[in-house]
Amino acid sequence: MSHTSATRPQFSHARARRAGFAAFVGTAIEWYDFYIYATAAALVFGPIFFPEADRLAGIAAAFATYAVGFLVRPLGGIIFGHIGDKFGRRPSLVITLLVMGLSTVFVGLLPTYENIGSWAAVLLVVLRVLQGLAVGGEWGGAVLMAVEHSPEKYKTFYGGFAQLGNPAGALGATLIFGILSAQGETFLVDGGWRIPFLLSVVLIAVGFWVRYRVEESPVFEDKVEGKEQSVPIKYALRNNWKPILIGIGLLPISTGGYYLATTFATAYGTDPSVGLNETLILNAMSVAAFCELVTCLGIAWLGDKWGRKRVMAIGLIGSVVFVVPQFLLMSTGPEWLIFVAFAVVRVAMNFTYAPVATILSQLFKPQARYTSISLSYGLAAAIWAGLSPLAATLLWDATGTVWSVIGLFAAMGALGLVCLAIAPQHVDDDVYGEQGAAGAAGLDGAAGGGGAEGTGTEGMWKKESFK
Repeated sequence: MSHTSATRPQFSHARARRAGFAAFVGTAIEWYDFYIYATAAALVFGPIFFPEADRLAGIAAAFATYAVGFLVRPLGGIIFGHIGDKFGRRPSLVITLLVMGLSTVFVGLLPTYENIGSWAAVLLVVLRVLQGLAVGGEWGGAVLMAVEHSPEKYKTFYGGFAQLGNPAGALGATLIFGILSAQGETFLVDGGWRIPFLLSVVLIAVGFWVRYRVEESPVFEDKVEGKEQSVPIKYALRNNWKPILIGIGLLPISTGGYYLATTFATAYGTDPSVGLNETLILNAMSVAAFCELVTCLGIAWLGDKWGRKRVMAIGLIGSVVFVVPQFLLMSTGPEWLIFVAFAVVRVAMNFTYAPVATILSQLFKPQARYTSISLSYGLAAAIWAGLSPLAATLLWDATGTVWSVIGLFAAMGALGLVCLAIAPQHVDDDVYGEQGAAGAAGLDGAAGGGGAEGTGTEGMWKKESFK
């Protein structure tokens, strides 16, 4: 049954801007919390929570604890996806922000191995699990709030606001750790590492205020709310299992490759065999995060002009090409070129990251979309992001060369390209100046070709290649 223009969801730039800003603020806070944990795992958690291990084993143990947060993300996606698909995107996102923020603050209050022995590591894992559950439900909901408020021809741009939170959070995390590491060699280990975690209490208050004021998604209100539907996870597994698998295969570079170029690179660069100063590498990552931040929305805009899949393909290829000099220059210098290499890689990876929010959200029809995108992203994060720093550390230890890590990165990029080529794109009904198929035709015209099938409440499917 078709919707009339009066009952189709109403989209506007004003609503999209408000939703996009709320998505940005929330994801920036969430990713700040996540990145300060990742940075602390690379720099100080080994000796603080696993002091009986040698340096490399301590890093591996810290990364294993770090990976736990990714491994529980799919469960978080199911829990908060259920809330988001049954009761609305907004209440789910308020809860994820509070859980993530409070867990992060409690990490900053944890006693260390010196105080309570092995229980310190146990408590760290518990809090990491809570962080992972929250992030498992956060990203998908924030993306949907931005994308589902947006006119069809601007979805990639507004979806980029949710992605903008990642470099903003990373920039905040690396900046504050850079400042703290400059206070002396022992400052971080002696308790300075707690400061970034405790600062989260201020960010929680700001994020809660911004997120609570945003309107509910018009797509949810029109197509999901009040309608009889099965349990979201059952619907997702029965009807969306193919696009969920495609989504997992899309994300090796956007998730796992990202942490190879940041978290693992921090551990690799500060290893005695490479010999980079902690402050130098953190400053290089801060510059890179800033470059990613200022280019994110521009790249997302290109996704609407050139085609979001084409933009992501450029990013996948560019990331593999440019990560090679990043790792090689870390052991040879000069320092200024290390800064350039880090920045170039992050911008290249931004071409995979900026459009992926919209690509993933439009893999699915509105029913059980929150659960489906969260499950797809959560499983991808568990596989690629959660295990890649650990796998890279073990590969590096086993082979004695960073080329094994570069090979892993290249394989991940190849898988992403294959899945990108076969990923379909759903089109929500649009009443921003044009309706239904007219909106899809406009997107085709902007992106260059393609086709659409079906109308009405089911929307349309675009079977597209790299466009």
